Amino acid sequence: MKVQELCVRRGLTLAVAESCTGGLLGGSLTALPGSSGYFLGGIIAYSNRLKTDLLNVPADLLESEGAVSRSVAEIMAREVTVVTGADCGISVTGVAGPSGGTVDKPVGTVWIGIAVPAGTISRLYHFSGHRDEVREQAVAAALGLFLEIAGETV
Repeated sequence: MKVQELCVRRGLTLAVAESCTGGLLGGSLTALPGSSGYFLGGIIAYSNRLKTDLLNVPADLLESEGAVSRSVAEIMAREVTVVTGADCGISVTGVAGPSGGTVDKPVGTVWIGIAVPAGTISRLYHFSGHRDEVREQAVAAALGLFLEIAGETV
């Protein structure tokens, strides 16, 4: 089952909050005809300031845990549903590279958050390859995780 099929069958609306994928996730969803039937839109919050201003991620949390963290991914996923009125939200925050990686969060580290009416979860991924490959893997993982979580709980 694909995201579009799941959302249409269950009458769910979806929105996305993206950082390292920079709109690639929303672009993949809107590439399919009929996406307006379930996809409400997205927020590309690349900077920490926009994560705070648009998605209500606390600045002190960004300072203490960093933008690439479980807490931030889950807040982004949950808040995009609040801002857009969607039933479900997907967030992606990570280090796509080639720079920006650290010992604790090397290039390819990506947190994906999923918010559904039953709750919010997140999962950590470690992708490999160059920037485009990391971003593409993150989109595929986000869609797969959404299908897994929404398919089981909604």
